[in-house]
Amino acid sequence: MTVDQVLTLLVLVAVVAALIWDKVRADVVALTGAAILLMSGVVRPVEVQAAFASPAIMALASLFVIAYALELTGLLDRAIALGVGMCRRMGSKGIWLLLTMIGGMSCLLNSTPIVVLGAPVIRDVATALGQSPKRYLMPLSYVTVLTGCCTLIGTSTNLLVDDMARVAGQPRFGLFEITPVGLPVALAGGLYLLLVSGRLLGKEREPEEQRAIDPQEVHSAQIGDASLFAEPRPLQPLKASIAVAVFIGAIALAALNVAPIAATAFAGAVLLILLRVISADQAYSGLRPQILILIAGMVVIGIGMEQSGLAAEASRLLIASVDGLSPLVALIVLYLVTMVLTELLSNATVAVLLTPIAVALAESLAVSPRPFLVAVMMAASAAFATPFGYQTNVIVYQMAGYRYMDFVRVGLPLNFVTGVAAIIAIQAAFPF
Repeated sequence: MTVDQVLTLLVLVAVVAALIWDKVRADVVALTGAAILLMSGVVRPVEVQAAFASPAIMALASLFVIAYALELTGLLDRAIALGVGMCRRMGSKGIWLLLTMIGGMSCLLNSTPIVVLGAPVIRDVATALGQSPKRYLMPLSYVTVLTGCCTLIGTSTNLLVDDMARVAGQPRFGLFEITPVGLPVALAGGLYLLLVSGRLLGKEREPEEQRAIDPQEVHSAQIGDASLFAEPRPLQPLKASIAVAVFIGAIALAALNVAPIAATAFAGAVLLILLRVISADQAYSGLRPQILILIAGMVVIGIGMEQSGLAAEASRLLIASVDGLSPLVALIVLYLVTMVLTELLSNATVAVLLTPIAVALAESLAVSPRPFLVAVMMAASAAFATPFGYQTNVIVYQMAGYRYMDFVRVGLPLNFVTGVAAIIAIQAAFPF
């Protein structure tokens, strides 16, 4: 191994260890690793600049602004209020229907603000119906993650894999190109949650002391009490209508391939500011810089792996491990490796690390990289077995007072169910 490869490997191991240790903010950890690689010359300043200005960062930041505009106009609060009335009429069936409705928004909006808004509602409705909120808050997190896998913009993971694949010379994914895979995965996972999770989470326990968390001390999964962010907003019909129209327009233009989602979402966010639906200061408040900087920092580390040749060496080892095996077996191995790593690290980290390896693995087998990239998208979001694999898990973990093993008991079988559905759907929708 060269000096650059050894240094990059040491930085990678240190970043992974710090993320697992979880005593330092993940964005700070990622930036520290990026700074070391920059100072050592493994990556150049121009490559760091490209990472922070990548289409994935632009698209995600713009979508955060649009989602925040929808929140500020009171539209999301009004929609949720209507759902509350439905739940009071239908009982527990209404709660599951509300979960599905909230989760459905995650197809086109980032799951984190949706859970932040919806979790207090689900908790209060369940309590009013005399049921334990624990039966529904964990499924809420899981449902939003599952539905987020149905479109390119549903999760930051999908955008990041698409961006890293473009860097590796692959064509960009369409907005709904992964829907034939994401939809069966979401349906299989949702059916499991409906039939099984209630029995696994229904047992009442003594109330646990709620852990007070300082919003200033945000950890790797953006820990915080959701009630701190879900302030009631009065409905502003005109501004809400404009925000919805801009959002639909941005999505439609991207779906019709008029322009990439990064361009349409950015234009939409700027238009909302120009039309005074949201002020510039409010737009900055909605950016969620911790998430954006974490992703950018991990992209820099991924670039360092590529520039030093470490990614190529890792690809060679993985390729050697599946030498002589069929593409299907190689796909399953890649999915499992991605899924396991996602339970330990952030989904952004895993996407950056494994996307170039997925491309190299497919090329070594002389097959299309498309199914392998989709496998990384799905598995990198399948963080169900721990409360720290995905930021929405942490929100409900803190709110409901779950135990760590609650996630293992419900999430581990969910990993298996969604994994089987994903492999079958990938084979059907993306031939080798």
